[in-house]
Amino acid sequence: MRAVESGGTGVLFLDAEALYRELLKGVRSLVTPQTRLVGVTSGGAWLAERLQVDLQLEGKHGVISSAMHRDDFARRGLSSSAQTVLPFEVNEARIILLDDVLYTGRTIRAVLNELFDYGRPASVQLAVLVDRGGRELPVAADYAAARVSLPDDRLLQLARGEDGRFSFRVESA
Repeated sequence: MRAVESGGTGVLFLDAEALYRELLKGVRSLVTPQTRLVGVTSGGAWLAERLQVDLQLEGKHGVISSAMHRDDFARRGLSSSAQTVLPFEVNEARIILLDDVLYTGRTIRAVLNELFDYGRPASVQLAVLVDRGGRELPVAADYAAARVSLPDDRLLQLARGEDGRFSFRVESA
C-alpha cells in the first residue's frame, strides 16, 4: 500500500496509479476465458473500462448501478450515475465485479441484487482498489490492491482526470 500522511496535517495520500497497477496484476491472476468484467458506477466502471483494454479482453465490460437496490433508496432516491449496462449474457458467466473503495458492503449487496436481476452467473469475484474496512455486512474482496483505515467521518473517492489517470480525494462525510 502506498499511503502517506503528509506533514502531520491528517491528509492521506494514496497513489491511485500505483494501486491500479497492483489491481491489474491481481485481476490478471483471476481472469479466465469466460471472465466478464463489471464495474460498479462510477469508479468501478472506470476501472473495468481500463482493465478491459490493459488485459486485452475481447468484448465490452459491463457497468452496474446500485441505485435500484440500495437500502437507503427512500432517503437518497435515484442518483444521476450511469445505469446498468451488461453487454453480454450473464447466465453462466464468470464475473469479476470491480469497485474503487470497499467500505460497509452495502453497495456490493445492492449491485449483487441488480446483477442477479439479469441472470445467474457461474461465479462472482470482487476486486477493489482499496478496502477501507468498516464492514456492516459480511462482504469480502477476493483481491484488494490496498487496505487502509480511515475515520468514519471521511469519504475516500476515486477521481479520473481528462487524461484517464486516477487519483483519490479524501473528504469529510
